[in-house]
Amino acid sequence: MPSIDPRAGIVTLKIVYYGCALSGKTTNLRYLYNALPLGRRGDFVSVATQTERTLHFDVLPVTVGEGARFQARFQLYTVPGQAFYNATRQLVLRGVDGIVFVADSQWDRMADNVESYHNLAANLAERSVDVREVPVVFQYNKRDLPDVAPASYLEFLLNRGPRRRPSFVSEAVSGPGVFATLNAVCGQVLASPGLTDIVGPRQAADYLPPAAAGV
Repeated sequence: MPSIDPRAGIVTLKIVYYGCALSGKTTNLRYLYNALPLGRRGDFVSVATQTERTLHFDVLPVTVGEGARFQARFQLYTVPGQAFYNATRQLVLRGVDGIVFVADSQWDRMADNVESYHNLAANLAERSVDVREVPVVFQYNKRDLPDVAPASYLEFLLNRGPRRRPSFVSEAVSGPGVFATLNAVCGQVLASPGLTDIVGPRQAADYLPPAAAGV
């Protein structure tokens, strides 16, 4: 749910990177943090444990341009991948405006990807939210590794049916697909009913630095 500060002229929107353990959620945010110029990012917060890279969440506020009446700002979060942190996942999903589902492309992680997506749908349902009604972008990560499934197979597992979502292949460590994914989810969120009047009708790529839009 957007948070609007009329005095500051800022609308803050929440993007959650969701997926199984070690799929590349935190790696996405680290790459974005290092690639974005200082004026377009805030502080990077990460809490690590011995079993999971992110216990609570990462927060990366990304200011993405001037809108019609308000400046749009995205806060990027990740959820922990380990199943026993599900309460934290539910907490992080509170008030979500858009989701990037990061899937691990390795063959031996297919069942984990499917389980994680079902968990996402169940956690949203706990809040009376239908996953089909939330802006979602799929990212098929770790394409640089040798034993990966075709993107078409990941589409079959996660993104088939009449309401297919945007999807991208990526290598989050080195950057390909990372900004394309972020642009796509930003565009979906900004096109949500009611937001166009607040932040203007521009396309998603206009909200990120030109050098980043094609990465």
